[in-house]
Amino acid sequence: MPKLNIGLTEEQLQGVINLLNADVSDMYLLLIKTKKFHWDVVGPQFRSLHQLWEEHYEALTENIDATAERVRMLGGYPVGTAEGFLKLSSIEEHAGDLPNTTEMVQRLVNDHEQIIRNLREHIDQCAEEFHDAGTADFLTGLMEQHEQMAWMLRSFIEGEALESNGRRSNVSQKSVAASVI
Repeated sequence: MPKLNIGLTEEQLQGVINLLNADVSDMYLLLIKTKKFHWDVVGPQFRSLHQLWEEHYEALTENIDATAERVRMLGGYPVGTAEGFLKLSSIEEHAGDLPNTTEMVQRLVNDHEQIIRNLREHIDQCAEEFHDAGTADFLTGLMEQHEQMAWMLRSFIEGEALESNGRRSNVSQKSVAASVI
């Protein structure tokens, strides 16, 4: 491949590629967990979570592909092995563990939030350290998608604590009244 002449040095390009490969690794492990929980979920929320997680793993698959293609656009090669994903990822695997439904959701929330924190840092690095506004913008779009997925999952967990009258079971009436004012 001819040397790129897009206004970034080799060091800047490699820095961005390294960040993107870490992001691919995080998203790939999250994809695996989401798919596994999609297969294993049981209970009264089966249908809604099964469908939600299908939507999420389809979005993750598209995002992984787009991120890997961004790596190629910048002249690099995306990580593409399980060993590479595990080496670069900040997401914990939990191999051999089958949690209950609420714990599945909580783990996915935690992973999305970890990715969001990483993406915030990577956005800043791309813009300030590597002067790559295009990748910073690309990562901002990914971060917004993870924020939405995390919100949907958190909403499920928050719903678990509601009483039939709509009140949170662990919140006193005084704090509810204060939050309304």
